[in-house]
Amino acid sequence: MEIKGVQGNVSFDGEWITIVKRAIGAQPRAFRLRAADVTGTRFKPATRLFHGYVQFLLPGSAPAVESTGPLSGGRPPHSDPHSLSIPRSSNGGAAKLMAAVEQARTA
Repeated sequence: MEIKGVQGNVSFDGEWITIVKRAIGAQPRAFRLRAADVTGTRFKPATRLFHGYVQFLLPGSAPAVESTGPLSGGRPPHSDPHSLSIPRSSNGGAAKLMAAVEQARTA
């Protein structure tokens, strides 16, 4: 299962979550998380005006603070390795991915 985000994507194979971020002018960076290690998830659906995000919480780390401002729309910063901004077209896929992660996390 994979969703396309803003400058990256998130995939989930049933056990591992892989977040690939592509910064402008830099090589793509991949971050892998085991679903069993995730302590929580956050999902903010995108709207017509603002991108949303998916975020995975790990033990001992606080959730990234949402940026405030007229252009950010309340998303974590791009530098946060455990979150990814998503466009409105990915809302459905993101909801399914988050549900699958939650199910694997509690199993």
